[in-house]
Amino acid sequence: MRTLAATVLVAGLAFGVMGVASASAAVDAPARAVGAGRPLKADVRELGEKVAKRAIAFLKSKQDEKSGGWSVPPKGPSFPAITGLVVNGMLLQGMDVNDPSVAKGLDFILSMQQKDGGLYDQILPSYNTAICLSALAKADSPKAKAAIPAAQDFLRKLQFGEGAVAFETHKESAQVVDKSHPFYGGVGYGRGERPDLSNLNWVLQGLHDSGVPGDDAAFQRALVFLQRTQMIEEFKGVNINDMEYAKGSTQGGFIYSTAENKASAGKGESKAPVIEETLDDGTKVSRLRAYGSMTYAGFKSYLYADLPHDDPRVVAALGWIKDNYTLRENPGVGQEGYYYYLVTFSRALQAFGEPVMEVQEETGRLKKVDWREDLIKTLAEMQQSDGSFKSVNGRWMENDPVLITAYGLIAVGEAMK
Repeated sequence: MRTLAATVLVAGLAFGVMGVASASAAVDAPARAVGAGRPLKADVRELGEKVAKRAIAFLKSKQDEKSGGWSVPPKGPSFPAITGLVVNGMLLQGMDVNDPSVAKGLDFILSMQQKDGGLYDQILPSYNTAICLSALAKADSPKAKAAIPAAQDFLRKLQFGEGAVAFETHKESAQVVDKSHPFYGGVGYGRGERPDLSNLNWVLQGLHDSGVPGDDAAFQRALVFLQRTQMIEEFKGVNINDMEYAKGSTQGGFIYSTAENKASAGKGESKAPVIEETLDDGTKVSRLRAYGSMTYAGFKSYLYADLPHDDPRVVAALGWIKDNYTLRENPGVGQEGYYYYLVTFSRALQAFGEPVMEVQEETGRLKKVDWREDLIKTLAEMQQSDGSFKSVNGRWMENDPVLITAYGLIAVGEAMK
């Protein structure tokens, strides 16, 4: 893997403190010159439409007739987020609330709204609420729109920071902390009593999709946590990550969290194996490794927070993305979380707005790629005869064909926007 410093050398970047000089001419100009506004090739779009149609047919066949949801366990608790993902994917394909499957799915999601505004069933309130919020935001329905403000307010209260609220009804563990605390700006599942980038990713996606602007306080608080999960201490004189575990790091990508649990605040956590980095003085040290799904999550979240393309934090993340571009795996962790990676990959690059990028091959050569074409062709290869997608690893529930097919449907939908 080429280091971020090498990326900067190749790209010819030259900028100092934030806002003093622009990196966009060096980093973004090649992509914009080649691919900005380039329509998707007709044959690739046709392939994407075929993939989506088959995925929708499979998902419709798996809808629970009684509840209207998907992957609903007979004894509960249920995960309305899975239904939210399915509905989101269907709405991306131009289906609307008049479609019976969409209508029943929305009714199931709305049936899960609690008195606190969240959309969940006993557990994982942030995860379920955030994903369902994204689905409601895409639905042209008075009932869906009416549920959005309370869900947004609930998610804000789950963010570590000045406005955190401790709910007695569940074990979500957001706390009032100031910016000096490693947890500030993050959101968690509740397990381990600490926030993580994955949950924050979903929450920011939900807020963004439902119309919350990037200058909102929730996004600005999130920037603090995002920087502390980005494995780079500083970039061209701009301090980014102030955590000890990032001291001297030049990776540019993102890790999972600032801690494994409440007791280890500030020690960091990655789901990838450690990596050996060489510091400026030649010292070799073991570091938490940045990996694919979290890097795209962090990169996308920066863009949703309205950071410009030439912001050092964005440029550093983009350097990692260009050096580790692949659709064969979730880079850094192999096949684990593969379909989650594809969703985050597609949403992040769609938010970036450049269909063509210059990336580095394993041989070290630079090549131009259209990420939309690569993604659609990859999903077509992974799709099975019944319209579902092939499971490649069971971790993080990716042995559930409904879940990974919903992921795939959203990914292909983002690529065809």
